[in-house]
Order: sequence, then C-alpha cells, then structure tokens
Amino acid sequence: MMEYIQIMTTVGTREDAERIARTLLEEHQAACVQIVGPITSMYRWEGSVERTEEYQCQIKSRADHFSQVEESIVRIHPYDVPEVVAIPMPSCGGAYEQWLRSELQG
Repeated sequence: MMEYIQIMTTVGTREDAERIARTLLEEHQAACVQIVGPITSMYRWEGSVERTEEYQCQIKSRADHFSQVEESIVRIHPYDVPEVVAIPMPSCGGAYEQWLRSELQG
C-alpha cells in the first residue's frame, strides 16, 4: 500500500503560496494543494516573538516524494528557514486514494 502524506508550509503572501502550489502540481510532486489564509502565526525568531499574517499550503503527496517536495519548496520559498512538515495520512476514502494514485504516478 502506498503511503500518502500531507505536507505543510507557510508563506507571507497568497502569490508565494500559489507559486509553490503551481510548481508542485506542474512537476507532479503533489496531487492537490489547498491554500488557507490569511492565518495568524506567532513564533520566536532571532530572539524575539514575532506575529505575522501568513498563508498555509496543505500539500497532498506521497511519502517517497517528500525529499523532492522539500527541495522544491526550499528552492522557491522566500523565507530563510521555511517550514516543511509532513503528516502521514494513514487512511483516506477509496475513490480519493485512487485519484491520488493516478495523479502521483512516477
């Protein structure tokens, strides 16, 4: 059985989120990218607590594509340290899984 994952990253603008989504879809590294936002993110950066509005990309892919997805995100991401976090998808609906399989061949 193929292992599917959801990868998340956040960026400061919708345009950056759409650039990441389009790249991953065109390169067949993702079957779907949902863009959520704006969201409020709070984090520590260089000794200070920061608060920013960001857009989150929720990327549906295969576990064996993670390194390629990460490399693509890092290549085009505007942040010095982009968030690239994967969560396993232990199960999903049968028709959805068939669709994922067909979109992520290779």
